[in-house]
Amino acid sequence: MATALVIENDPTDDLRRLGEWLTEAGLDLSVIRPHRGDALPADLDGYAALVVLGGDQQAYPDADGAPDAPWFPAVEGLLRKAVRHRVPTLGICLGAQLLATAHAGTVERSASGPEVGPAVVGRRDAAESDPLFRYVPLIPDVLQWHADEITQLPASATLLAASTRYPHQAFRLGDRAWGLQFHIECDTAMIAEWAADSVLLAELGYDPQLVISACNAVMADVEEVWQPFAARFAALALGELDDSGSRRSLPLLGH
Repeated sequence: MATALVIENDPTDDLRRLGEWLTEAGLDLSVIRPHRGDALPADLDGYAALVVLGGDQQAYPDADGAPDAPWFPAVEGLLRKAVRHRVPTLGICLGAQLLATAHAGTVERSASGPEVGPAVVGRRDAAESDPLFRYVPLIPDVLQWHADEITQLPASATLLAASTRYPHQAFRLGDRAWGLQFHIECDTAMIAEWAADSVLLAELGYDPQLVISACNAVMADVEEVWQPFAARFAALALGELDDSGSRRSLPLLGH
């Protein structure tokens, strides 16, 4: 069985539903948790894919120039190797930001303020020829929870989805590495954990229970779009998806 390396940057942001979707699609998952001392591999030999999850840290250095987490330079190194060697890669929120900074993109505290809760993003024209995004609806449901944003994509990136306040919602580097600013892995329990004593919600003046309820209301819609997306990513890692995104028996929306 093909194995995906999963890097969990924060104990509050695990694979959750995304893990279920990837394993259902045939991928084995090897989860490394550097936040609790797990060592990262030097390369991606033996792995069919790389997944980098989110977290409460910042993708950009602290004021003293040090990385916000000591393992981030190693993660960025793996992301560069993944793109160079065409290893299917998926970065979620912080993971997408690290994919950007690893390739000379820029991440900063968003001037638009935090983005939290259910939202939609708009698919860009370039998504039509993308093997994963070409089957995503024009305005898919997503879950947002971030205060930083990618203000400048890497020069070689292809923008795949945008929104009015945050123009870089999804992008691709090379032909096999995707970054998603939004979350697709969350379930309602994870959102409830984030909402408890949330600094972002306090900054926005949002009622935590209303945010939890609003996110819960779109969980089925998020799954309808992003479970097939995850299955296509797994198929790519398994060598079952060609460059057009074609594969027999892939799950369709609503199934």
